[in-house]
Amino acid sequence: MLTFEQLKKDAAVRVYIQKADDTLRVLGYTEHCFEHVGRVARIAGDLLSALGYAEREVELARIAGYLHDIGNLVNRVDHSQSGAVMAFRILDRMGMDAAAIADVVSAIGNHDEGTGVPVHPIAAALILADKSDVRRSRVRNIDTGMFDIHDRVNYSVTDSILDINDGKTVLTLRLTIDTHYSSVMDYFEIFLERMILCRKAADCLGLVFRLEINGQSVL
Repeated sequence: MLTFEQLKKDAAVRVYIQKADDTLRVLGYTEHCFEHVGRVARIAGDLLSALGYAEREVELARIAGYLHDIGNLVNRVDHSQSGAVMAFRILDRMGMDAAAIADVVSAIGNHDEGTGVPVHPIAAALILADKSDVRRSRVRNIDTGMFDIHDRVNYSVTDSILDINDGKTVLTLRLTIDTHYSSVMDYFEIFLERMILCRKAADCLGLVFRLEINGQSVL
């Protein structure tokens, strides 16, 4: 049975992730390479583990998190769908069973706002892990005077934590924002659709989604 650790060691997978990020670098997007996909894989797996899901589902969430952005190699537009097709080919080549492939592929194909739907817990965990990764270190532009709104918002976030309460009923995304670079309104201007998808994903996991910015509940 294919494991997350085996997937990470696959040379072709690493090339696809790196090349996909190279494409986004040219387009001026934030970092989508090993730091991002590794973080998403960890958070998605940890989330399902904390909620008591079986270890295999936790492992599939990690695998989906690691592969979720490879479709950017094809094109940024509809990258979730092209990435799902690429993931199918990769996982089939590596001998993963059909049921597991189906769960990973459907999670990847549904992770992006606009077309994404949390169709099962693995997809929901991937959505929440991906959309919670907003942070200063993902911004590539080193000239703050040339920031667009996406750069400003990402650069303004100095800390991001996805937290489940002790009762396993509320999932809170806690952000610390340096308002010198971006306002809370700027965040909502570009991320409202993502936060709505997060709310749907949390609901799929039986959780209430909350957004807290600088210690204040805003959603």
